Amino acid sequence: MTRSYLDHAATTPMVAAAVEAMAAQLGIVGNPSSLHASGRAARRVVEESREEIASLLGAQPAEVIFTSGGTEADNLAIKGAYGARARAEGRRRLVVSAIEHHAVLDPARWLATAAGADLVEVAVDDRGLIAPDALDEAVTEETALVSIMWANNEIGTLQPVPAVVERAHRMGAWAHSDAVQAVGQVPVDFEASGLDLMTVTAHKLGGPVGVGALVARRRIELEPVQHGGGQEREVRSGTLDVAAIAGFATALEVAIARRSAETARLETLRAGLVAAVLAAAPDAVVHGPAADADRLPGVLNVELPGCSSDALLLLLDAAGIDCSTGSACTAGVAEPSHVLLALGRTESQARSALRFSLGHTSSSADVDALSRALPEVLTRARAAGG
Repeated sequence: MTRSYLDHAATTPMVAAAVEAMAAQLGIVGNPSSLHASGRAARRVVEESREEIASLLGAQPAEVIFTSGGTEADNLAIKGAYGARARAEGRRRLVVSAIEHHAVLDPARWLATAAGADLVEVAVDDRGLIAPDALDEAVTEETALVSIMWANNEIGTLQPVPAVVERAHRMGAWAHSDAVQAVGQVPVDFEASGLDLMTVTAHKLGGPVGVGALVARRRIELEPVQHGGGQEREVRSGTLDVAAIAGFATALEVAIARRSAETARLETLRAGLVAAVLAAAPDAVVHGPAADADRLPGVLNVELPGCSSDALLLLLDAAGIDCSTGSACTAGVAEPSHVLLALGRTESQARSALRFSLGHTSSSADVDALSRALPEVLTRARAAGG
């Protein structure tokens, strides 16, 4: 069976150039922290990759802190910023949006339970947009950090990052954004954004799983989340994966180079997915903003009334179509999507939603495959639900 992969927001296949960049480093045996010639050769690859990543993201090389991926980078941002500011300044408030990825929500909630943080989860409207004015009440002089994701991984909503940053800085708070889904999909410039901290990861870009970065301004002093050899500005100890970092830099370069052309192509394919869904289910509800300018080009979240999303997922899987019920990081979790609940959907409605997400390997053949499979899948899913 030829499969149609419509789950790029979970992870996207590696691009050939990233595979080649990684393969070229596999023969390097030195630890990049070692002082001998082999170690220096490994370090050279790391630092050249750091410079490339920084340049592509509008940052300085010293601002790029390598991590094992987006989850670790988010944890370092949330826990590291809170720990540093609570200890030095007594700032104990954290402000996040209600639709953050669990890599932000869970460490913030853990700090509220275990460390006495004053956590405020700011509501969003039915499109998933946070109103900048709503932050005025939430952000006070006691706020250590405001964390608002650049683009939502489930419904594709883009947030007004500059407005969020301005409101955070007005009260002396630091501003962080999980930009994992945004980088390579929409223009992202760390310096221009005014952010203090920003999370990126490689496997959403066509790079390898297991490497990412927290971009942090040099003036930001974070509390380390893990301790050891003192690598990465002494806030992220651990031996660096040279080959993965090289693949990360190459994948980012490729993604940004083709971003403009890919945006138009993915928007066209997404429109085809919408048409296919509505043809099969005229009562379907499309979540997120209607305007392309307010959303990621390749993410489609749809509610299919009368169907269980789990049943739909399994039936589509059997038909050769890969999609998801939401974030892959919460796969298998019984609870409905917290993102859809935050939009005002009921638990029953949230349990009837699927996410289709497009990427660099997507084509009109994937749209055609969904168009052919969905009518029968819906019939069977509704019968099973009844």
